[in-house]
Amino acid sequence: MTVPAQRVRRRPSASGRILPLLLVVVLLAPLAFLFVQTHRLTGDDRDLAVRERLGVEYLRALAPVTEALVDAQSAAVAGRPASRDALEQAVENVTKVDVRIGDELRSRERWAGLRAKLEALPEKSLTDPEAAYVAYGEVTDLLLALYRKVRESSGLVREPEPDSFFLQDGIGRDLPTAVVAAGRLADLSALATRRPAGERDRTQGELAEVRVTALGSAADLVTDLRAAVDNSERTDLGPNVLTPLDTYQRAVEALAAYSAPDARSKTGLADPAQVAAARANAQSAARLLQPVILDQLDEQLADRIDGYDRDRRLAVGAVAAAVLLVVILIGVLLAAFRRARRHAAAAHRATDGDPDAGEQTEPGSGWQPPGDRGVPPATGAPGAPISPEEQRLLQPTGTGPDGSTDRWGPFDAR
Repeated sequence: MTVPAQRVRRRPSASGRILPLLLVVVLLAPLAFLFVQTHRLTGDDRDLAVRERLGVEYLRALAPVTEALVDAQSAAVAGRPASRDALEQAVENVTKVDVRIGDELRSRERWAGLRAKLEALPEKSLTDPEAAYVAYGEVTDLLLALYRKVRESSGLVREPEPDSFFLQDGIGRDLPTAVVAAGRLADLSALATRRPAGERDRTQGELAEVRVTALGSAADLVTDLRAAVDNSERTDLGPNVLTPLDTYQRAVEALAAYSAPDARSKTGLADPAQVAAARANAQSAARLLQPVILDQLDEQLADRIDGYDRDRRLAVGAVAAAVLLVVILIGVLLAAFRRARRHAAAAHRATDGDPDAGEQTEPGSGWQPPGDRGVPPATGAPGAPISPEEQRLLQPTGTGPDGSTDRWGPFDAR
């Protein structure tokens, strides 16, 4: 009985070697696509949020300029001497901010023109209150235009989150417009009492227009901030915003009451002193509300940027883990391939060196070489004489007593 020769392991075919690599590529391709898409989308959103924070920084610097400019206008219209230290300091702060981020927000040219107008104000003749009102009105118009430019170039007007959108709309459009219009309302009320009676109709029309702008912008601010609180998931937005907002709303309501036409007066106009006091209270309330809105908006944008960074780190970590697993898989495949090649080479060498290397004798099978079949093992000691009986047994079958071969064997006669 024989055991079949050991089978030689065949070398893997080309398709067998390429198939695992194709599987790896198929695994990596969608993962790489998702990573690229995630990285691109989060990168665009993050860049927008970063620019929006620059816009918030610029708006924060413009707030003192707005307040100081409105105060300087009121002093010039009233004929009072006013210190320009606050305005000059605010202008200097905006200049520093514009030098740093003005190119990215594309505000450099507009700020340069506004700054030139601001610096030229003391050189104008302010002895005429009407001329002062017109001159400061031109500068405040440029200031409001700069607010719009900063919101547009920074992307705040395209803010995707509803609460942040309402906050930026309130702080970048409603509040500065309301502050400027409230100052104009108070100054125009003072000028109205000095104008001749023949211009009373024109004055009332101007007062009505400015009053609508001031109260309408204040109402829009209240609406925006309440909408921001209602649409926000942040628990701290309401308590932080609503208290100063209520104060500002009460001040605006007082301004609306004191600035209304008074039929009991000789001119039918409101008392300019009461309007000026109400305007000062509204501006003080706006001064308290303004940093709260800016801080809340900036915190939301900062948290959003942190979220984008976290998502990008998670995406990078997932890709790194996938690449590591693929590298391990490739290593395992290469090791298996090398092991198969070594076994195949060893089997090939063994086959080439000994053709019968695959045949072996099974222990205990009773198999003997053909030449030894029927020959009993020698029983005598080495060199001992063989007896006639042993010699007869050792004689091949088919030989006669004389050694000749016959057709019949020794037992065929039985």
